[in-house]
Amino acid sequence: MKTENEILIKTSENDNVGIVINPAGIKAGSVTQNGIELKEFVPMGHKVALTDLKEGDAVIRYGQTIGYASKTISLGFWVNETNITLPEPPKLDLITIKENYLPEPEKLEGYTFEGYVNTDGTVGTKNVLAITTSVQCVAGMVDFVVKRIKTELLPNFPNVDDVIGLNHTYGCGVAINAPAAIVPIRTIQNITKNPNFGGEVMVIGLGCEKLRPEVLVPENEEEGDILYMQDPKFKGFSQMVDGALELAEKHLRKLNARKRSVCPASELVVGMQCGGSDAFSGITANPVAGYASDLIVRAGGSVFFSEVTEVRDAVHLLMPRTTSEQVGKDLLNEMQWYDAYLETGKVDRSENTSPGNKKGGLSTIVEKSLGSIAKSGTSPIVGVIPPGERIKKKGLHFAATPAGDFVCGTLQLAAGMNVHIFMTGRGTPYGLSMVPVIKVSSNTELSNRWHDLIDFDAGRVATGNATVEELGWELFHLILEVASGKTKVACDQLGIHNDLVLFNPGPLT
Repeated sequence: MKTENEILIKTSENDNVGIVINPAGIKAGSVTQNGIELKEFVPMGHKVALTDLKEGDAVIRYGQTIGYASKTISLGFWVNETNITLPEPPKLDLITIKENYLPEPEKLEGYTFEGYVNTDGTVGTKNVLAITTSVQCVAGMVDFVVKRIKTELLPNFPNVDDVIGLNHTYGCGVAINAPAAIVPIRTIQNITKNPNFGGEVMVIGLGCEKLRPEVLVPENEEEGDILYMQDPKFKGFSQMVDGALELAEKHLRKLNARKRSVCPASELVVGMQCGGSDAFSGITANPVAGYASDLIVRAGGSVFFSEVTEVRDAVHLLMPRTTSEQVGKDLLNEMQWYDAYLETGKVDRSENTSPGNKKGGLSTIVEKSLGSIAKSGTSPIVGVIPPGERIKKKGLHFAATPAGDFVCGTLQLAAGMNVHIFMTGRGTPYGLSMVPVIKVSSNTELSNRWHDLIDFDAGRVATGNATVEELGWELFHLILEVASGKTKVACDQLGIHNDLVLFNPGPLT
């Protein structure tokens, strides 16, 4: 029996469960460094009872109740989703909304990055030609055109990083005037305004779709920036392609004139997102990202954390950090809206966490939520961004997105992020072609196994090789390097990127 190498950790003094650190798990009969003898094998990241738990007793992690024992769980036994019942979510109408008087974060000055300054005052971290689509019908043509542009035109414009098609599944057969239709419409509109596109809007439409292409073109842009495939002037597909190439070349010339210049860190707009969380996420990756978030806010920049379903069960812990009564109301309104949305589909709340989350040691959505909010750091929450809306001021925001990775990333693009931080404990090749995505692993085993996919190993906190503060600063410096184009993230090096997925709560017709 070993005692020095079998390690359980607690996240709070009040916890009655400990988390297995050992990559191979801990075998039955082994004694941990704090004297707990395991009665059965427990995998890495999973919980061990640190005391006898009777049926109905609260299971406590992060100092909070994450569930209740559904049967007796004796000291040293495995605690998981099979022997825990889910607590009720916080009742939103009982949460106090008030004006919170919070101290201003200490200023952090002197940090810069090299970005592309746009005419609207935003700053890009990439220089990309985006071809916006008004309807899925034209996606095939756009993909064809993008290949031609990359082969025939892009080599002539060395300052342009890439050309991408903003394909999506909206535009036709949709209830365009339904109240919820505003979500996908404003999402597409605001994606075109992402700082990495330099204000160059090129739209390819069909001509008969419900989502009129003109809706996607800002008022100050030329209507000639729209190509309609059904335009009678085009005699065949080849002429349509020639027209698209001609339009693209016009925009490429403008983008090619952009140059990086030194910008203050206050121009960073960083999106924080979790994907495939595990039990380490809440003690390594998310707190490290949260520390970096605080540094960005202190430097005058903007950060948003997301995922309504991963915040809902911990929303009462966020309310004291809202800077005004209105921000508090906005936060609760988004929770209530999403509750109603999920109720229409009769969603089983226990299905979140995902199978991967459970395999990684997360037993309930409450446990997941408590770890998830750590990526918000400790800064005051100055605003709430409804789905599809754009950030309007500096500071820390909650972006009200679904938890689905691709939908969340799409909405964060619309919100205006220029750098994306993506925490994972299970592993994902997730990436976006529009913004650099820094993938942060919550455990070192994943970082080692996926050595060419993971950009940053936050698991060093759990192994004792670094502190949250040290890695928070390290991640902050990496963000500046990536935003400057000096360090290329793994998914960009490999050329692997995910599709955009719109959140469309409106009906199909």
